[in-house]
Amino acid sequence: MKLSLSWLREYVELPAVLSADELERKLVDIGIEVESIVDQAATVKGDLVVGRVLEIEELTGFKKPIRFTRVDVGAAAPQEIVCGASNFEVGDLVVVILPGGELPGGFKIGARKTYGRNSNGMICSAAELGLSGDHSGIIVLPPDSAPTGVDARPLVGLDDVVLDLEITPDRGYEMSIRGVARELSHAYESAYTDPGIGDAPGATPEPAYPLRIDDTVGCDRYAARIVRGIDPSAPSPEWMQRRLITAGVRTISLAVDITNYVMLELGQPMHVFDLNLVRGGLVVRRARMGEKLTTLDGVARVLDAEDMVICDDSGPICLAAVMGGETSEVQPDTVDVLLEAAHWDPVMVGRTARRHKLFSEAAKRWERGVDPHLPLVALQRAVELLTAHAGGTVDERVLDQDYVVPPAAVMLDSTLPARRIGVGYSAEQVTTLLSLIGCTVRGTEPLEVTPPTWRPDLVRPIDLVEEVARLGGFDVIPSVLPPTRGGGVLTPTQRRRRMVGRAMAENGYVEVLSYPFISTGAADLLGLAADDPRRSAVRLTNPISDQEPLLRTSLLTPLLGTLKRNLGRGERDLALYETGTVFLPHLTATAPPVLGVDHGPSDEDWAAANAIVPEQPWHLAAVLTGEVAPAGWWGKGRPATWSDAIEAARIAISAAGLTDDRVTVRAAENPPWHPGRCAAIAVDGTVVGYAGELHPGVLAALELPKRTCAMELDLDAIPATPVTQAIRISTFPAALIDVALVVDAAVPAAEVEAALVAGAGELLESVRLFDVYASEQVGAGLKSLAYKLTFRALDRTLTVEEAVAARDAAVALASSRVGATLRGA
Repeated sequence: MKLSLSWLREYVELPAVLSADELERKLVDIGIEVESIVDQAATVKGDLVVGRVLEIEELTGFKKPIRFTRVDVGAAAPQEIVCGASNFEVGDLVVVILPGGELPGGFKIGARKTYGRNSNGMICSAAELGLSGDHSGIIVLPPDSAPTGVDARPLVGLDDVVLDLEITPDRGYEMSIRGVARELSHAYESAYTDPGIGDAPGATPEPAYPLRIDDTVGCDRYAARIVRGIDPSAPSPEWMQRRLITAGVRTISLAVDITNYVMLELGQPMHVFDLNLVRGGLVVRRARMGEKLTTLDGVARVLDAEDMVICDDSGPICLAAVMGGETSEVQPDTVDVLLEAAHWDPVMVGRTARRHKLFSEAAKRWERGVDPHLPLVALQRAVELLTAHAGGTVDERVLDQDYVVPPAAVMLDSTLPARRIGVGYSAEQVTTLLSLIGCTVRGTEPLEVTPPTWRPDLVRPIDLVEEVARLGGFDVIPSVLPPTRGGGVLTPTQRRRRMVGRAMAENGYVEVLSYPFISTGAADLLGLAADDPRRSAVRLTNPISDQEPLLRTSLLTPLLGTLKRNLGRGERDLALYETGTVFLPHLTATAPPVLGVDHGPSDEDWAAANAIVPEQPWHLAAVLTGEVAPAGWWGKGRPATWSDAIEAARIAISAAGLTDDRVTVRAAENPPWHPGRCAAIAVDGTVVGYAGELHPGVLAALELPKRTCAMELDLDAIPATPVTQAIRISTFPAALIDVALVVDAAVPAAEVEAALVAGAGELLESVRLFDVYASEQVGAGLKSLAYKLTFRALDRTLTVEEAVAARDAAVALASSRVGATLRGA
């Protein structure tokens, strides 16, 4: 946004001498980004002086009127200047730039011969000086306004300073002289006159024009006034043109220029209709889908049902808050005008502007928020300017339909700014600073803060904290990090997942991250049965790839794909793992309710929507192929086997904080594992996963090496880690006894071990399986399991009799439970 410093000075007291650097620093300190500050006097280089026309000679023989003049510029001899304008006479005071000067845009002035005469300089128009868009003639100064030869810059407005500011989207009020002047009053702690507060007539019993608002959400206030009999040829005053052009707004006609001028001054966008072109009463409503309107830029636009329009009996005549229509625009002969100032929904305006790619100055302000208090004040200001420069009669009737909801109070803990910013603001300071920006502050703790109407961005306590920091001064905020809260920051679940992942990595597994998407044929590749619940997968409405439209129900499908990809790149010995969620859908016959965005869901809708959200347990999976111990000079290598997959499950469960005595491993059948080399992993009797060698058919379908092994656990199904109890350590020697038991080959070693532990009693310190043997000597269908039993007492050295008795009790219970017999007995 561009604006002049002289305009700002009309509403805020600023130092008489004000450097660009100081002004920029003040603006930045209050949160306004400065693009540039330009001294207009420097835009015209060289001598720009007042001259008096002494002689005029009309030159003939050319396609356009050309004058040869002699002008007194205060020098010893008059200047000879050729000029193409004809709106001046002998004796008039004009503005002359002498040779060696330079006009805006880099146009250099010199002495040259043109049209057969010598021309030493140029008599300037307002357009050539960058003051307006008027090329019709040169500037003629008032008689005797200045002696010849003096600097002409102050006389034509080139003694001003232009500010180019970048306004943040949440501070729409700053897109006006009113808003920026208010901010500078805070920066300089100086007096401020609010142009938005003034005497303006309110709504009259009979409105100025009939109006109906069908949508009071999209338009919650609409005001209008009528002026009749204006002079359609009256030009906009030069000072107004200069300010509009400085702001980058094109001058059009007096009535339109006034609406733009008021918009820049107050921040209230306005529109002016030719009263005689409006047919019947006005209606403010949403557009009907497919309606058409030709806007002022000559484009026929197809409207959307979300657009707001102003209509008369002929249909839409204005795209509300964005751009007017051709059918009711002000004409060169317009004498009766209807001035409109309204208040529109910012969201609606923003969407309409983007939909139609119409980013007008009005739309930019509306989508950032406009003060709903302004319509009547803006209308009064526009009426006064219009009648002052174009005459006319003001209709005393005033239209004002007001449905504006007052700003809601925000409850603010007076200590919140200090806690958030790190500066010790007292409650009195907070109250004072918020009062500066127009807030009404009541109460003590908490503070009840009601924002002013021009600050729609202040809706939460943190918004008020930002204002306290801004007005209190960013430079007083210490550049230190805030103190962190004590205590851990990880939940028990997060700690468990990290510990499991770390344990897998420490044992040689490499973590991978796979996309959770699988193909429709994934279940067939894994050999899942027709009734396997893992076949029911969530289908994505808009998948990344049409070849993988489903969410995984097992980590193995994408993990095996990653294994295959690495094998294809030359790797042979691989041990990979992944942790992540799987998606197990709930099968329902009804669709979830459609949840809107205008209000929160009811408890019933929320429960119904969540009823179909799939379960998403956190799983761990690992795959192995090739050698786990490479061969070398030290000896033979060892290929990965099903036992390594089972050990990976034990490692993960141990890292999750559970002891081995709570884990049971037993034979099982579960695709995609080999039915004879698959183990179910149970914790406290509940199966939490499977491990073993993958089925040969699965390996063939996936083109993976034989004997590839895998493991998958449901980490969420593993019980919480118990409180670890300290173990009492005995200082007495241990009694070591080996025992070999013969059992049926189908009996799990874990069940034998559990029986030994239960039978041995409290004297047993540990039990370890160190040998498994099967041969004809043992017997067909049997196997020998050799265990090392360690006995120890806390208060004495065990006798041989006590150790043997404990061993016999352990063997006896194993015999009764699993049919074990002592080998060789």
